[in-house]
Amino acid sequence: MTPKKTPKGKSGFFGVRQKPSGNWGVEFSDAGRRWWIDTYPSAHEAARAYDAAVWRAERPREHLNFPEIESRAEAEMLVPQGIKMKEITTKKKMTKKSSVVVDAGETDEEAMARFAREHPEYVQAELEYYWKREAEQKKEDEAGPSMVIPIESSSEEDWADFSEEEEEGCDDLEKEEFWAQFRSSDDEE
Repeated sequence: MTPKKTPKGKSGFFGVRQKPSGNWGVEFSDAGRRWWIDTYPSAHEAARAYDAAVWRAERPREHLNFPEIESRAEAEMLVPQGIKMKEITTKKKMTKKSSVVVDAGETDEEAMARFAREHPEYVQAELEYYWKREAEQKKEDEAGPSMVIPIESSSEEDWADFSEEEEEGCDDLEKEEFWAQFRSSDDEE
């Protein structure tokens, strides 16, 4: 029994199909993987590219569009544009997420309790999320302010802009209170 050949389709060649643009596209399957070769202006050129891919994959000669070609080098030479094999990845199916369907006469609370019984992994994941969030918040609260800017220099030049008159006393009561607090914080250290 001879193996069943892949149908040639409208193009008359294996692995070749016409694109909406009018060009001819080439796909190739090998060992459960699909490859996109390229597009070509004619079905004949596309078929030559398909054959070059068959030679590269060391598939049987019966898979060739032009079985009279004797070698891989000859097959690749007959594709002036060359071939660029790019694997076609298939999208993985998304798993359906569980949902809550409220039955007639059932309250929201009863439906949620039923969901929790039927899907404990979701409840556990939610609890872990909130525990982690609470622990992070607690760390932030214990750490104090999130940003401290140290003063690296305390030379006289850095403080030259502040005159002795302002520090000793001023007309504005708010500034006077500020300087009083400022002086007292220096004394504490």
